[in-house]
Amino acid sequence: MLKFLLPVLFVLAFFDSSAQTDVTKLKEKAAVAADKIESKCIAWRRDFHEHPELGNRETRTAKIIAEHLKKFGLDVQEGIAKTGVVAILKGGKPGPCVALRADIDALPVEERGSLPFASKQRTTYNGQEVGVMHACGHDTHTAILMSVAEILSGMKNDIKGTVKFIFQPAEEGPPEGEEGGASLMIKEGVMNNPKVDAIFGMHIWSDIEVGKIKYKSGASMASSDWFTIKVKGRGSHGSQPWKGIDPIQISAQIIDGLQFIVSRQSEITKAPVIISVGKIQAGVRNNIIPEECIMEGTIRTLDPAMQKEVHAKIKLTAEKIAEASGAKAEVAIHTKTLVTYNDPELVKKMIPSLQSAAGADNVSEKEWVTAAEDFSYYGTKAPAFFFSLGGMPKGKDSKTAPAHHTADFYIDESGMKTGIKAFCDLVFDYMNMK
Repeated sequence: MLKFLLPVLFVLAFFDSSAQTDVTKLKEKAAVAADKIESKCIAWRRDFHEHPELGNRETRTAKIIAEHLKKFGLDVQEGIAKTGVVAILKGGKPGPCVALRADIDALPVEERGSLPFASKQRTTYNGQEVGVMHACGHDTHTAILMSVAEILSGMKNDIKGTVKFIFQPAEEGPPEGEEGGASLMIKEGVMNNPKVDAIFGMHIWSDIEVGKIKYKSGASMASSDWFTIKVKGRGSHGSQPWKGIDPIQISAQIIDGLQFIVSRQSEITKAPVIISVGKIQAGVRNNIIPEECIMEGTIRTLDPAMQKEVHAKIKLTAEKIAEASGAKAEVAIHTKTLVTYNDPELVKKMIPSLQSAAGADNVSEKEWVTAAEDFSYYGTKAPAFFFSLGGMPKGKDSKTAPAHHTADFYIDESGMKTGIKAFCDLVFDYMNMK
C-alpha cells in the first residue's frame, strides 16, 4: 500500500511547495512596488492631512479616492453610506472575496504644530465652530489603501479571487441626527455582492514604533457606549440652597458613584471597564442654582456580559443618588460601537503574513485597547482581523508620544510602507489558503 501512497504524497508536496513559491514571488513583487509607490503614498497622506473633512462630509476626499481607483478599471461605487467609496478588483483566477477597509474622516480638533501641511480647516460641528484635523491617522489609512489598490491592480492576473476596497466615512461617528459609519455601510450592502469571506483592517498608532505591528486575538478593542444623565432638581437663589434641590451637587455625587462601579463592582481582572464623564452642563449665572444638570460620557467594556451589567449599574447608581436628595435622574445609553473581535482562527492563519511584511521580530501580540473602532461591525458579517501599525518615530518614548485625538498628534510616515506590504501579503496568503 505504501508504494502506491508515496507517489501521491510526492505530488501533493510538490504542488504545495510550488504554491508557496508562487506566493513568495507575489510578495516580493509587491514589496518592490511598495518601495516605488511610497513617495506617492506620502504625498496623498499629506494632501488629505492638509484638507481634512468631518464624518459624512468627506466629499473632496471621496472624489480623489474614486478618481484614483477608476484609473485601473475597477468597479467603483460612490456615495455609499453618504460619502463612502467601494471598489472591486476581480482577479484573473477563481477564489474567495477579501475585503480591505480604510476610514477617511477627520476630527473636530484644531491642529497645533508647524508641519508644512498642517490643517488650517475650520467648520461647524454640532452648532460650534471648530478646527478640523486628521488627529487619529485616518489620512494614513486612506493613502495606504489607495496604494494597495494600485499595486494589486497591476497584479490582477495573479490574484485568486476578488478584492473589495472599502473606504468608509464617519468612523468617528456621524453628526447628530444622522446615520453613518460601518453600520450604515453594512446596511447598504457593502459586505455582499460579492459576499465577503474575510475582512482586514489596520490602525496606525502614535505610540507604537515604526516598522512594528501588534495584534490581539479575540476581543481586541472596546465597545463604546455613550450616555447622558439628566438630573432634575429645583432652582433656588445661590445664597439659599436649602430652598432648592441642587442638581449640580447631585451630579458631582453621581460622577463619584460611577467610579465605584469600576473600582468596586466590576471584575476588572476579567476585562477592563472604563466610565468617563466628558461633558457637564448646567446653569447660566453664578448665584442661581439651576433646575437641571446634564452629563454626557462614554463607557468602554471588552466583555458583552459585563457591558450589560455596567449599563444597569449606571442607571441604578444615578437614579438612587438623585432620589436620596429629592431629585430625579434620567439615564439614556446608546451603543456606538461593538467590541472589536478578531476571529482567533483567522488570526492564527494570518500571523505569518504580518511577519513576512514586517519581519518576525517586529510582530507581537498586545494587550486590550480601551479605544473603540466601528470596524467591529464588519466582524458580525465575516471573520475579521484588525491590527495595529507603528507610527511612532524610532527612539521616542511611547509614554510621552502625543495621544490620538489631540492637537499634537503626530505620525512618522516611514511606517506607512509596512502597512502597504501587510495588506498585500494578507491578500496573497488568504487567497492561496482556499
